[in-house]
Amino acid sequence: MIASRIPSLAEIRAGGKPAVARALALVETAHGSEGLARLLDEATANPKGEVLGLTGPPGVGKSTLTNALITGARRAGRTVGVVAVDPSSRFTGGALLGDRTRLRTDPDDQGVFVRSMAARDRLGGLSDHAVAAIVLMRAVYDLVVVESVGIGQSEGDIAFVADTVLLCIQPGSGDSLQFMKAGVMELPDVVCVTKADMGEPARRAMADVAGALTLAVHAPGAWVAPVVLVSSTALTGLDALAEAIAGHGRWLDGDDHRASRRAAQARHWVEDAMRVRFGARGLARVDVGGALRERGPFGAIVALDGDLEGRLGRPASA
Repeated sequence: MIASRIPSLAEIRAGGKPAVARALALVETAHGSEGLARLLDEATANPKGEVLGLTGPPGVGKSTLTNALITGARRAGRTVGVVAVDPSSRFTGGALLGDRTRLRTDPDDQGVFVRSMAARDRLGGLSDHAVAAIVLMRAVYDLVVVESVGIGQSEGDIAFVADTVLLCIQPGSGDSLQFMKAGVMELPDVVCVTKADMGEPARRAMADVAGALTLAVHAPGAWVAPVVLVSSTALTGLDALAEAIAGHGRWLDGDDHRASRRAAQARHWVEDAMRVRFGARGLARVDVGGALRERGPFGAIVALDGDLEGRLGRPASA
C-alpha cells in the first residue's frame, strides 16, 4: 500500500474545505507517522485562531448554542471550525453523529467546517485523534469550537485543548449543585446558564452558580469566571456571552497567559500519550521536557514512543 502524501500547512490553508477534510482523514490513517507528526508540529507552532471548548451534561443545549456561536462568528467575518465529539459506536468505534446532525450550517459556506469525532472510550471525552484535529483546525480557522460529548464531571480533557472553557448549565436539573463540586468548579473560564426563557428557574440557577464561584480561592490577578444567562432559541444574552468570552481572550493575551496555557497543554499531550501507551512506569523513564525542547509535541510523542518500545517492549495496546 502506497503511503498518502502529507501536505504542508500552507497547502491546507490554501485548499479550502476539501484540503482540511483530507488532512483530517490523515490524522487517523497516518497516525504515528513522522510525516503527520511534522505537519501537526507545524500547526502547533503556527496557530491562527482560538479554541472555545463547550462542556456540560447532555440536553443542556450545547448544539443549539454552537449554532448561535457559528452564526455570530460568521457575521463578524470570522472563519469557524467545529469539532463535535460524539459517543463511540460499540460496533464500529466511530462517532454516532448525534451532535453533527443538530448543527445547521450552509455546506456552500467555505468559512465553516464541521467534523464529528468519536470519543473512543475516553472518559475525558477527547481521543488523541480529536486533539490532533483540533490543533490542525486551530492553524486554519479563526475560531475552533469543540463541542464535547456531554458526560458531566469526567470531561476534564476539554481544558487540555481549549483556550477558553465554556461550561453550560441547565436550570432546574441540579446542575448548579453539581457545579459546586471542586472538579467542575475548577474547569470553566466562562459559565453559561442556558434556557433563560424558563424565567425564575434560570435566574435561580445563575445565582447558585455565582454563589458557588465566590467560594473558590483565587490568586491575585487570576481570572474569575463570569456567569451569563442565555437563551439560544430566543436569542437573548448572546452579546453578553460573546463579551465574556472575548474578555477572557484579552486576559489570556496579557502576561503570556495564552502562551503558558498552550505550552502546558502540549506537555500534557505528550505525557498522556506515554501514560496511555506504557503506563506510569514508561512515563517515568522518559524526559518529556528534553523531547519538547528538541521537537514539537507530536514529534516528541513519535520519538519517545519508539524509544520506549525498544526499552520496555511494545505496549499491549499497540
